[in-house]
Amino acid sequence: MAIQPWPLLSGDTRRSFGIFNVRSDKVRSPRTGCVHDFWVIEFPPWVNVIPLTPEGEVVMIRQYRHGIRSITLEIPGGVVEEGDSLQQAAIRELMEETGYRSNEWTFLGTTHPNPAIQNNECATFLANNVVLDGPPQPDDTEDIEVVRIPLVEVPRMLRTGAISHSIMVAAFCRFFLEYGLPGTAP
Repeated sequence: MAIQPWPLLSGDTRRSFGIFNVRSDKVRSPRTGCVHDFWVIEFPPWVNVIPLTPEGEVVMIRQYRHGIRSITLEIPGGVVEEGDSLQQAAIRELMEETGYRSNEWTFLGTTHPNPAIQNNECATFLANNVVLDGPPQPDDTEDIEVVRIPLVEVPRMLRTGAISHSIMVAAFCRFFLEYGLPGTAP
């Protein structure tokens, strides 16, 4: 028997936490017929941006992340706000977090950050030939340092764990699958 989606018997949003909701679902296994409870964290869509300078550097941010109580190295990104297209959100997040802008945008695809317990997608964009257009304007909950990293250093940083945020790793995977590793053909 081929694997099939599990029919939803009921769903109930139990609690809202501002940036996400927690939903309780009752579903039936098509294989066993048993009813199971699942918890789903409902997030809006996310975006992230690989911003490349004309000099071949990636504009990245160092940011404190409370979940791991540590500082991570990331590309800019964030939540798609109500009424924004994915690209509008990417343009806004790039400017807010880094002060850079671009007129050359390429959609690289979407990923599911954690489909076991989350319902959202994260869209990745490439912003080519970014230029500094003003100071970053981070949210009150963000502590950000903007850094420029040579693109040729990114594969090593992925291997060593210097870039460890899984959504950033997935974004660079999409980028390198499309454009090849620096110094190689795709």
